[in-house]
Amino acid sequence: MDYSAANTALWNIIVQLGMVAGAILIAHFLYRAVKPIRKVMLPMPVLAGFLLLGAKYLGAPLDEGLMEILVFHGIALGFIAMGLRVPPEGSGSGRSLTGLKSGALIVSTYLVQGMVGLAVSLVLSYPLMPGLFRAAGLLLPMGYGQGPGQANNVGSTYEALGFAGGRSFGMALAATGYLVACTAGVILLNVRRRQGKIMEPKQAAPAQSAQDFFSGSGSGSLSASIDALSIQAAWVLVVYLATFLVTWRLTSLLGSLAPGLAKTVSPLLWGFNFIIGSALAMLLRRVLQSGGKGDETRALRYQNNYLLNRISGFFFDIMIVAGISSIQVEDIRGLLLPFLLMAVLGGAITWLHLKKCSKAIYPAYYDQGLISMFGMLTGTISSGVLLLREIDPELSPPAANNLITGSSFGIVLGAPILVLVSLAAQSEALCWATLGLMAAYLALMCLIIFRLKEKKA
Repeated sequence: MDYSAANTALWNIIVQLGMVAGAILIAHFLYRAVKPIRKVMLPMPVLAGFLLLGAKYLGAPLDEGLMEILVFHGIALGFIAMGLRVPPEGSGSGRSLTGLKSGALIVSTYLVQGMVGLAVSLVLSYPLMPGLFRAAGLLLPMGYGQGPGQANNVGSTYEALGFAGGRSFGMALAATGYLVACTAGVILLNVRRRQGKIMEPKQAAPAQSAQDFFSGSGSGSLSASIDALSIQAAWVLVVYLATFLVTWRLTSLLGSLAPGLAKTVSPLLWGFNFIIGSALAMLLRRVLQSGGKGDETRALRYQNNYLLNRISGFFFDIMIVAGISSIQVEDIRGLLLPFLLMAVLGGAITWLHLKKCSKAIYPAYYDQGLISMFGMLTGTISSGVLLLREIDPELSPPAANNLITGSSFGIVLGAPILVLVSLAAQSEALCWATLGLMAAYLALMCLIIFRLKEKKA
């Protein structure tokens, strides 16, 4: 075997990962050394992504195909690691409907963003831009609401269906969402602080220590003959292998039973395989916990929340850097008008919608709920946590836990949106039908948010 630089298959992945790692380290140095960057609170992975994007246009040999692969696998591996974590005690127990309502809030925001984006692309496609892909607006909730992973997946799907530059358009919206979360979010936070509207949260229970939240008693108590991180990584990779096998069997079965339907659904299953991975991870978590009934230590024995958080954070960081760096700027030059309209209107309507709904769901900690959800639903959960820390440095359980429990409910409640995203791309008539269906589903989510009441004990 040739071990020299001539063997590009051997060394290319090392060179590319080294470039990603170098961008992260430079971003880390700039974040620590340049005060304005810290003031803006731009996440380091986002800064690293823009640095690598600039380096690409300066001649750096970036392998965009490999970057897309890193984005695709990174989102699934990150969500699987999150799904394996043992929930903090009290985070979803009892009769509380806050977790369900938080999930409905997340999905309702996707729907509002989708309706705004779809309205923009449909209106522009008539007099001004007749060649515009009419379902392009549905990349707004993918980029703002769900982040670069989904923007990459759906954008790539739309690109295959005829939307030239669809992937770059989605990734550009995702990158802009981070900027909205970390700049507009900070400005709005400071405005509310100056107005004296930010109050300390009313805690129903004492906050867990950071050690308890991340690790949990009894976790990781395995033999020292193998590193604890290796065990946690093994769980994640085994679940991802199972995800591949399940998705493969589902698409094969669907192809044999309904070939016509398989052409539409199979790409959807592969593109959103992180949902299957999350479900399998949560199922495995249940199995591992059920094996420890009656023994407090065994229930947490095989999972270490601290290490699983580090694993998910690692994959998400790599995914963000790779996703932003692979944006093709030239692909969106002819799409600046819809891009700017969606970016501005998306941020504004998200803030107004969350203001209205957060009052109903989080009356005891309105500001914490509002700011954290705005950060997550324009960026990712990390930008939601960044903004929340500005109000609540201890990350008290109500608002911090709602980001996690709400996302879990959001995966279930948001599943129909993935079907609508695929449906709208088929024709102009189906775009208009999708707009109506989204409005109807939004009404259902609002019923859960505003009308569903908890039963008194």
